[in-house]
Amino acid sequence: MTADTTSAPFPSDIEIAEAAEITPITKLAQERLGLPAEALIPYGHTKAKVDLAHIRSLADEPEGTLILVTAISPTPAGEGKTTTSVGLADALSRIGKKSMVALREPSMGPVFGIKGGAAGGGYAQVVPMTDINLNFTGDFASIAAANNLLSALIDNHIHHGNALGIDPRTITWKRVVDLNDRALRDIVVSLGGVANGFPREDGFDIVVASEVMAIFCLATSLADLKERLGNIVIGYTRDKKPVTARDLKANGSMTVILRDALAPNLVQTLEHTPAMIHGGPFANIAHGCNSVMATRTALKLADYVVTEAGFGADLGAEKFIDIKCRTSGLRPSAVVVVATIRALKYHGGVALADLKTEDVDALTRGMENLRKHLRNVKDVYGLPPVVAINRFPTDTDAEVAALIDLVRAEGARAYEATHFSDGGAGAEALAHGVLEAIEAGEGEMQFVYADELSLADKAEAIATKVYGAAGVTFDSKAAKRLAQIEADGYSGLPVCMAKTQSSFSTDATRRGAPTGHTVNIREVRLAAGAGFVVMVTGDIMTMPGLPKVPASDHIDIDENGNIVGLS
Repeated sequence: MTADTTSAPFPSDIEIAEAAEITPITKLAQERLGLPAEALIPYGHTKAKVDLAHIRSLADEPEGTLILVTAISPTPAGEGKTTTSVGLADALSRIGKKSMVALREPSMGPVFGIKGGAAGGGYAQVVPMTDINLNFTGDFASIAAANNLLSALIDNHIHHGNALGIDPRTITWKRVVDLNDRALRDIVVSLGGVANGFPREDGFDIVVASEVMAIFCLATSLADLKERLGNIVIGYTRDKKPVTARDLKANGSMTVILRDALAPNLVQTLEHTPAMIHGGPFANIAHGCNSVMATRTALKLADYVVTEAGFGADLGAEKFIDIKCRTSGLRPSAVVVVATIRALKYHGGVALADLKTEDVDALTRGMENLRKHLRNVKDVYGLPPVVAINRFPTDTDAEVAALIDLVRAEGARAYEATHFSDGGAGAEALAHGVLEAIEAGEGEMQFVYADELSLADKAEAIATKVYGAAGVTFDSKAAKRLAQIEADGYSGLPVCMAKTQSSFSTDATRRGAPTGHTVNIREVRLAAGAGFVVMVTGDIMTMPGLPKVPASDHIDIDENGNIVGLS
């Protein structure tokens, strides 16, 4: 297949989304999911929350089958994981299955920074696209408010006598905002004299990096949310005892702010497949998956639920399994690994500018990246992998055939998918392939490490088994912090590796599947409320900056309220 240079330009994502006919959300919920109107809390005509009381009433209902979508190591050439998730859910609907898709909410930081939108693409999108990419139902604003209430209570407690004896130098809790703003990474607060409190160093993270976001997405109920929020460790006393949000009597009021937000959001795809979009933690500093509430509710309402994990299978899928599944009891039955010919050629050493040229040799070299991900899914996670070839117009038949053969040599199946241009119809072969993998019943999900291992050994297991590394080292400061965390009784928590998404190594420039490298941990962070310990490698940042030409330059609105530039 080659590009058709005579046809009209392919419409932009926002043009496709704006032209879509959206079924009123109450009608869609009734017809596709059997949800009565009173089970919904509408936000206009096209989006709604599913009432928590109704979700509780579903407790004894059987659950459907969960399908996890992940990908090869991301490249500038693009992979299309969210687009494939949407296309697969639509394809399952087209072949007669009661399906849903469960995705993360986009953060406005990347929307106005680099991405310009994150609701799928082409004819495999969730709508209303502009709402989803912007303020949606206000969940992120609630998470930011709950986070910042805790920040205010910390400084207020110190200002009014510091009865808990908090050492201000040890406070790790930061304020958050849902935008990219490098100027806020490191700041000083409480300047201006006695009335404004005691000055101290502080900083901002982007809201998706907040521990509140991770807690929100792992909570299974309001009670669980309140308990987890209370477990947040904000700093230490002068005798090195942890201080929690519960000590500050903050978790109750934080839960109040988050009460309405905890109800998952219901929208739809362009083909009217129900979609739950709820929560959106960073896939580096946190676990990178949509909320447990949304995933579990979708499983109660549909026979097949397609969900995704952030970045490649070494990061997102590992955290989905070792953190989200370990915590919630969720178990996927199959894993779809998204790959593109372009991205594999990039892993094979081809320059970005040359990816449109046929190069089967480079594709074969780049296969080492996909091969490692497939072996991780099958041998480390214990699940059957299916490869989705997200086809671009410039991919040739020879390249597609070669990739299918290379995947077959690994004992897996690959299916060409054209959902971007053809919607669900372009992913029907993939849908049938996934169902065949599920029906074969091969494999059973397994964790990468056992709960009883030390935190260092858990990091070692991830690095050696999943990343192909020779081992793990710790900077002296990180080792000291790790020892303190274990001494405080948190050694039983899972580990969340904060590593570049672009490579199996900690060097973002190393393509393919490098082996024998060392994973150096430069910082260790406790996320006691979320229930994991973060191991930070490389230059991972929790407050991104804007590029020289941010996506916001091209996002605009006309006098009639029509938005342009989101993609």
